[in-house]
Amino acid sequence: MAKNTEIERKFLVTSDAFKAQSKTSHAIEQGYLCRDAERTIRVRICDERAFLTIKSSTLREGIAKFEWEKEIALADAKELMAICLPGTVSKTRYIIPAPPYEGCARKWEVDVFHDRLDGRVLAEIELGAEDEPFERPDWLGEEVTGQQQYYNANM
Repeated sequence: MAKNTEIERKFLVTSDAFKAQSKTSHAIEQGYLCRDAERTIRVRICDERAFLTIKSSTLREGIAKFEWEKEIALADAKELMAICLPGTVSKTRYIIPAPPYEGCARKWEVDVFHDRLDGRVLAEIELGAEDEPFERPDWLGEEVTGQQQYYNANM
């Protein structure tokens, strides 16, 4: 896989059974400085850590995306959140281990959205290749990979 590449599959979630399998969870607030069809610039505060992330679909084919992420000071992230576009996202992310593939550990990240997106629950798994096999948990529903309305930047 090329440097700065993210290959992610996204799914709806059919029940809250994932919570019993979760090893940890994180409170996430995120906003967007730029969001268009080809690129996003995101500010994320995850618990007490903060990140600036740039994603783009223009440098990769298929479901792979360019992703560049750097940790930034929490105070800087709070300042940037104040100038983000309307429509910030608040969610709790649950981390669930997935069976490893060829010795590589994988995990499910299940996002339970709050506030204006209350009731929406999405799961994603990051893979090493677009055709990498993975086991589907019982609580996993319809795949929505590539459906723009399920991208956090579009919610």
